Amino acid sequence: MEIEIKPIVTEKATRLTDKLNRYTFRVSPDANKYQIKDLVEKLYGVKVASVNTAIVRGKNKSRWTKSGLLRGATARWKKAFITLAEGETIDFYSNI
Repeated sequence: MEIEIKPIVTEKATRLTDKLNRYTFRVSPDANKYQIKDLVEKLYGVKVASVNTAIVRGKNKSRWTKSGLLRGATARWKKAFITLAEGETIDFYSNI
């Protein structure tokens, strides 16, 4: 099973990083906490203290077109909050 992981870099996520040394990632919905922890430790070479996950529900969307109202929804996805050990950091901008 291939686990996808993408960092979330928003104002709210950056505030969490600054205050609590907690990083936010978008992960595969079928990934569990142990798999996420192993993947982050391998990819970024850091020590993970804890992993918290949340399922983000999809949003209902609608728009008006010539043929009438089209309705749909975005897919739900999983968010992981990674708390690193004391003194550890992840630099997302080192490749730029």
